[in-house]
Amino acid sequence: MRPWLSIIGIGEDGLDGLSDASRNALAAADVVFGGARHLQLAAIGDRGRAWDVPFSIAPVLARRGHATAVLASGDPFWFGVGSTLAEQLDVGEWQAFPNISTFSIIAARLGWKIEETICLGLHAAPFERLARCLAPGRHLICLLRDGEAVGELGRWLHENGFGASSSFVFEAVGGPRERRQECTAEDLVNITARSPVAVALRLEGKARAIRASGLPDHHFQHDGQITKRPIRALTISALAPRAGERLWDIGAGSGSVSIEWLLATGRTGTAIAIEPRADRANTLRANAAAFGLGDRLDVVEASAPAALAGLATPQAIFVGGGANDAVLEAIFDLATAGTRLVVSAVTLETETLLASWSGRKGGELMRLEIAHATPLGGRRGWAPSRPIVQWSVTL
Repeated sequence: MRPWLSIIGIGEDGLDGLSDASRNALAAADVVFGGARHLQLAAIGDRGRAWDVPFSIAPVLARRGHATAVLASGDPFWFGVGSTLAEQLDVGEWQAFPNISTFSIIAARLGWKIEETICLGLHAAPFERLARCLAPGRHLICLLRDGEAVGELGRWLHENGFGASSSFVFEAVGGPRERRQECTAEDLVNITARSPVAVALRLEGKARAIRASGLPDHHFQHDGQITKRPIRALTISALAPRAGERLWDIGAGSGSVSIEWLLATGRTGTAIAIEPRADRANTLRANAAAFGLGDRLDVVEASAPAALAGLATPQAIFVGGGANDAVLEAIFDLATAGTRLVVSAVTLETETLLASWSGRKGGELMRLEIAHATPLGGRRGWAPSRPIVQWSVTL
């Protein structure tokens, strides 16, 4: 198949920075889509079509089979429109002409190793995405939506203990309008900048993100419906998270297990939290947002087993509340072979349920009893928590 769509990366140096192949593809297109700035940089004229607001690739797809080009900043497949388009096309329908990215130019300006630099597109994403990146000595480059967002980023960093970080504000990098300003993160509120803008950071502050499973309970909003820290650590271990995998968290409560799953699976893991109570579902969303994970966690406000029908296939399932025969039967009907299932029980009735199912399906049945030292008169004694029975099995 001959490509009908050319996805072309363009920098702030406009046509001068394009390769001959990029220019030829651009010249061959009857219609060229892009941001108003991109169309102006390439001097497209009447062939240009600025992106719709709200953004949509539908007009591009509607030209299937006709010579069309799309202009995007730098490398279109690095926080750009390239992958969004490619997901809707067959191999052979498109060709790509990436340019040098803003990230690469800024890293070169600062002498940073780009392979050791965290690169983020924060045009429409919350700053909480940075939360798990905050550690002294790390290098970050963040693309921002506009100059106002520069000050907002500075305030967020200051509020989170990283106001002393070295900051470099770059405008129109790679072109004749390029400008660079330096200050501390807390002083970003005093910076005036124009789009396109990016901020590079050399972080200074105290690391907050804990990498081990079993975050302290106070990291989560909850009403008491939470898998407690030591049990949660053992639960995550039993779920055995891997990069790119999806979790069903049934009876999610505060979402603590979903959140720790997402932290363990890196940028590619996802989770679907099933929680019938609206108040707890709202708390769950707030917890995910606080960790910058809202984009990777889907919340279903409904009860299992009915809520499970039609959900994307998981690689692991956790039942933290509401386990019964109907839920387990639905799981075994819907899940694929190799899915890892972990179920927790607190009540005698649910213990009996798990004893029966483990006898039929196998797996490991484990009773967890934990006690904490508490004051006892003038001394201390052990205060036992409710025992937990955990069943883990591979379907």
